[in-house]
Amino acid sequence: MRYLEVTVPKGKRQAVIDILEDEGIEYVVSDETSGRGYTAVVRFPLPTRAVEPVLDRLRQAGISEDASVVVIDAETVISEEFSTLREQYSHGGQAGSRTSRQVLRTKADELTPPFPIYAVMLLISAVVATAGLLADSPAVVIGAMVIAPLLGPALAANVGIVTGDDRLKSTGFSYQIVGVTMVIVASIALAAIARLAGLEPAGVDIVVATELQERVAPNLFSLAVALGAGIAGILSLTRGFSEAIVGVMIAAALIPPSAAVGITVAWGMYGAATGAAVLVIVNVLSINLAALATLWIAGYRPQGLFEVSPTRTPTYTYAAIFGIALLVLAAPLAGITLLDFHTTELESVAEEEAEAVLADPQYETREVDDVVVELDGNYPIQSVDRIVITVTGRTPGPEPGLAERLHTAISQHSDESLVVEVQYIVAEQHGDTGD
Repeated sequence: MRYLEVTVPKGKRQAVIDILEDEGIEYVVSDETSGRGYTAVVRFPLPTRAVEPVLDRLRQAGISEDASVVVIDAETVISEEFSTLREQYSHGGQAGSRTSRQVLRTKADELTPPFPIYAVMLLISAVVATAGLLADSPAVVIGAMVIAPLLGPALAANVGIVTGDDRLKSTGFSYQIVGVTMVIVASIALAAIARLAGLEPAGVDIVVATELQERVAPNLFSLAVALGAGIAGILSLTRGFSEAIVGVMIAAALIPPSAAVGITVAWGMYGAATGAAVLVIVNVLSINLAALATLWIAGYRPQGLFEVSPTRTPTYTYAAIFGIALLVLAAPLAGITLLDFHTTELESVAEEEAEAVLADPQYETREVDDVVVELDGNYPIQSVDRIVITVTGRTPGPEPGLAERLHTAISQHSDESLVVEVQYIVAEQHGDTGD
């Protein structure tokens, strides 16, 4: 429920009262004597769903940007007429169950903290995320996501676009850009300190050691988190769902990849840093595109109370920018996705062929232990380096001709030149092994 207080311009008093009477709204009218061009102040309660359509009708009656409209949360309204009004709007109608555009702006603004607090919280999040990745601790990384205040800026930018609020739009985009930059810079600094201090051994592939592959070589499935976060963020704002949980989802799409950029830059792995940076940019674009599309589909368009100029063109313009940039940057992600599919298929084929070759009686003392397709490590878009087949047996030493047979059998399933490496593990058993 909401309680509204509206100042009525001169000459519009009767028109406003007629609208309230027509809607069946209980109201109180007080004379306005400040001499600012208003004749009265009207106060009345409304069901949440009725706020937007009623304010739209009041705009048509002459309530413009110069008016003062205050919307307050109401705990309880005891009135038969209000019960009738609530029943009337409980069946949906134009506004459905969504939050009004006027309240939407306020909520988006409230979710964006003052910049000093925003900067401090992001720096803390960056330090925690970087430490968590270097320590290979998922729990610590999750903690970094919880404290990152990224929900407000992501939503504010797109609410500002569809409602024509330039201040809200500018604040949202600037917070996003500055925030991601701060996380990357802080991560570079902390990772460089960790490397100089010898917290990670020299010569170690930091990507493998900290399991950063999915962030430095992202595939198209990485988009799912960001797109889902953008949609869920708007739904949480417009439908009253938990913003805290959605905020973690948005942070999950931005904080770890940004920290990955900093870590790989500090280690001098610029190809990997490029891959992580592409993921960060793609996720930012995905979140904003999904949020903007969800707002537009939900009906937040320029027919509201304070929309003097159309916002259709700016909305389409931003949507086109987000979409085109996303398509361009998604191309390398598509290449990585195809490589993932190819690697999985090649690994499966290599395992089948290895099993078939070792089924030959001459290799009866040998068994396939593991088959791995290794990539060359040239991030972000890698290629197949070799197929490593681990063979176990009871006799030491390599099996003459086995690598050649395996290479011949596997190569017929691929058009590219393959390297097959056979590794041997000698095993010895003693005692009762049961069945």
